[in-house]
Amino acid sequence: MSEHSEQTALFSWAKAQQGAIPELALLFAIPNAGKRSYAAASYMQAEGLKSGLPDICLPIARGGWHSLFIELKYGKNTPSAEQTAWIAALKEHGNAAYIAWGFEAARDLILCYLEGRL
Repeated sequence: MSEHSEQTALFSWAKAQQGAIPELALLFAIPNAGKRSYAAASYMQAEGLKSGLPDICLPIARGGWHSLFIELKYGKNTPSAEQTAWIAALKEHGNAAYIAWGFEAARDLILCYLEGRL
């Protein structure tokens, strides 16, 4: 398994659950990870790519929060200082923002969020 496979599993689950939980249709990934050439990185940064931004967003208001952001991790991978700073800033501005280790933790976090239990 890898972080990629865990995120792929999360989005497969979300797609399969959209009939029962229509809000999941708005779940999206933020393409901020991966190795890129200098030219590709510069191009994406010019378009607004920000280092450390969480991987996933659910732009649905629940439980007093504006949106949910998830930084997905797998195994022994740990958040960077930039990721930790983004999570703190997002929370400061009224968003739920958390780190989830793996598909199951991310899925459970989304379900708790949608039920207003965060």
